[in-house]
Amino acid sequence: MALSPVRRREILQALRHGTVPSGSLDVLAVGIDRFRSTVEEDLESVVTGGSMFKAVRGEYGSGKTFFARWVAHMALQRGMAVAEVQVNVSETPLHKLQAIYRRSVESLRTESAPPSALRNVVDAWLYAIEEDAAELSGRPEPRPSDVTSLMEKRLEDVSRVTPAFPMALRAYYMALERNDVAVADALLAWLGGQPNVSAAAKARAGIRGEVDHNVALGFVQGLLAVLRGARHPGLLLVIDEVETVQRMRSDVREKALNTLRQLVDEVDSGRYPGLYVLVTGTPAFFDGRMGVQQLEPLAQRLHTDFSGDVRFDNPRAPQLRLSPFDFDKLTEVGRRVRDLFAEGTTDPERVRTLVDDGYIYDLAVAVAGKLGGRVGISPRLFLRKLVLDVLDKVDQFADFDPRTHYSVMIGAADLTEAEREMVSAEDVPL
Repeated sequence: MALSPVRRREILQALRHGTVPSGSLDVLAVGIDRFRSTVEEDLESVVTGGSMFKAVRGEYGSGKTFFARWVAHMALQRGMAVAEVQVNVSETPLHKLQAIYRRSVESLRTESAPPSALRNVVDAWLYAIEEDAAELSGRPEPRPSDVTSLMEKRLEDVSRVTPAFPMALRAYYMALERNDVAVADALLAWLGGQPNVSAAAKARAGIRGEVDHNVALGFVQGLLAVLRGARHPGLLLVIDEVETVQRMRSDVREKALNTLRQLVDEVDSGRYPGLYVLVTGTPAFFDGRMGVQQLEPLAQRLHTDFSGDVRFDNPRAPQLRLSPFDFDKLTEVGRRVRDLFAEGTTDPERVRTLVDDGYIYDLAVAVAGKLGGRVGISPRLFLRKLVLDVLDKVDQFADFDPRTHYSVMIGAADLTEAEREMVSAEDVPL
């Protein structure tokens, strides 16, 4: 896969920081190609008016976030918008749909617009409305009343469920017509679920209060309608780390699980054409008594039999199972990163010679060894050290030989909180 210098730098910089790159992930996709055809089928169904709910399970280090970003990359290529929400006990608890919606809008992006793309999307939708209103009215410049009338017609279905959404959009348009930037900005923030919008701005739209749990899904429906009008056929909503709910109080956890059940049913209802919800979690969340199994209706909806050989898992099932990384996968992705790095250097042959396949295997063994032999939790650290401590130095220093001048060291500062929880003091010298 040929990458531009910009894309190459973005991928390598993300790996230096120990994070998952945001795009062009096919170059790093190891062990998930078996899901490609089904994911593509699902996305095609969504962009033609369908909806989808899918759960992805895997232990830490199996690549759940990478998988979600990989699907997001394919969604963006089809013109969809993408939003990513990481479940958090305090800021984005799963049982508060208003928080999930707000974070979705904050992270909303399209292939051409970075987060938050809400203004770009709404303005593109209004431009299309104005163009259509001009054509229908036979005027080169449609009257504001022609535009608002067509807006209301396009949002009839949304208005029946959540009338405040089209009311705020109409007021946003009128504020732009008056060049009242402050009111327009405030109303757009309110449409995005932001709290503490001025009462004066809301009064201009005839709305009150804030986006709460009860209307959040109605706002998702409105957002989907606006996306379609702006030539984006759907939205991929990634809800990452749903296992976080296991750490909540029992009553809050029950609410969160019921919210997840509600999301499954709402997506299956067909009321959200163009919506693809992808959630990620650990096997303990899906199978344990502190997770999905606590709520029988949710457990029934997501039940998938994983008792057989992983090779014969059905990718069309409600859950997908990601296999943990092994040395073969780890060294394969290491070779791909090495080759990607070498393409951007003045002496790619030197990079491939000093960091040959044998060295990559030895480095993978060394990193996993420092983590008590836990290959499954080593990919992030392995790739970070490969780029930051080995490839960068080979490229910058003519006399640097990684076999002679580098030995793997891992301390507490190298590990994330989740990684520290998975290794003991005996495994890593902290």
